[in-house]
Amino acid sequence: MNARELPEPSGRVALVTGASRGIGYGIAEALVARGDRVCITGRGEDALKEAVERLGPDRAVYVAGKAHDEAHQAHAVERTMEAFGRVDHLVNNAGTNPVFGPMADLDLAVARKVYETNVISALGFAQQTWKAWQRENGGSIVNIASVAGVGASPFVGAYGMSKAAMINLTLQLAHEFAPIVRVNAIAPAVVKTKFAQALYEGREEEVTAAYPLGRLGTPADIGGAAAFLTSGQSEWITGQTLMIDGGIFLNAGVG
Repeated sequence: MNARELPEPSGRVALVTGASRGIGYGIAEALVARGDRVCITGRGEDALKEAVERLGPDRAVYVAGKAHDEAHQAHAVERTMEAFGRVDHLVNNAGTNPVFGPMADLDLAVARKVYETNVISALGFAQQTWKAWQRENGGSIVNIASVAGVGASPFVGAYGMSKAAMINLTLQLAHEFAPIVRVNAIAPAVVKTKFAQALYEGREEEVTAAYPLGRLGTPADIGGAAAFLTSGQSEWITGQTLMIDGGIFLNAGVG
């Protein structure tokens, strides 16, 4: 993105977690493209600096840290408020999936780490943004879930379990934060990112063949959906999970 091509500021501000690359960056890019300013988070400071340069230093700031760290959550919200004076939208994208294998052999310590990073961190960020700005001023939250959370997910069961919890967290927050803050989720299928690389690398043609729309997802696909769910066009939508799956679930029927 070229900063010289950016639209006039919208006056809105978003905090996007796990946004130095992949889906998170695609979301941040979509929000900046419509005029929002953003604070992005992630673990790698160098990657975050590069992302801010691409987004435009006058439109983006970053905070490096671990998503499940409560001090990091507080710092990210404080930095957003310090830089831009508000935090209208929260996008909980930070996540991990460090294990591939059957649930019967799953190390429970790993399961706890997945749940802590993928679910508890999202709740922590939601609590922080609620208290800092949204409780008095409104806004929206978008949680990035997964199709793994709405069905059996062979060999990534811990990840699927956490994303099912993320979907339920969306319902709980949507009910509690209404009517002032809308809370929705996006459940992508396989998106071409480094995070999901193991799911398609070396067999992309085979994996893609299962998708009625004939391709895997891109970060821009999710960015567009997040932009919609944080816009005025979705003002009567809350507590919903939007499946962005290239039609893959059309193949789940009988026959």
